[in-house]
Amino acid sequence: MPTPSWYDDEAGPVVRPYALTGGRTHYDGADLFDLVALIVTRDDTAPDEGDSAPGAHPARWAPDPEHEMILALCRAPLSVVEIASELELPLGVVRVLLGDLLDRSLIEVRRPAPVARFPGERVLKEVIDGIRAL
Repeated sequence: MPTPSWYDDEAGPVVRPYALTGGRTHYDGADLFDLVALIVTRDDTAPDEGDSAPGAHPARWAPDPEHEMILALCRAPLSVVEIASELELPLGVVRVLLGDLLDRSLIEVRRPAPVARFPGERVLKEVIDGIRAL
């Protein structure tokens, strides 16, 4: 009698997220990659030949398919959370992959514009009074 498998054919390939990052679970500059930070691919996206990712063994760094997908997605600025959603990967994994790309200067991190503070009650009353005077 065949034993039932714990996944079905529709599940697709089963790869643990940490396998995509070489076992790394975080990036030291993870505070750069908050949910709304905008990521954009730099124009000069050729990696240096001598670079190697942290924890990677080869002397020459060859981007993984996930790195290449991020570079393709971020030709126009995209937030970290949108990248994670598009790639259907956990946020922690995306942050590690973004760290690899940032270390090689293949991406830029842009902070979103700060939210403007609302004017005080006095200013709002003056505006209303000015509009009524018209």
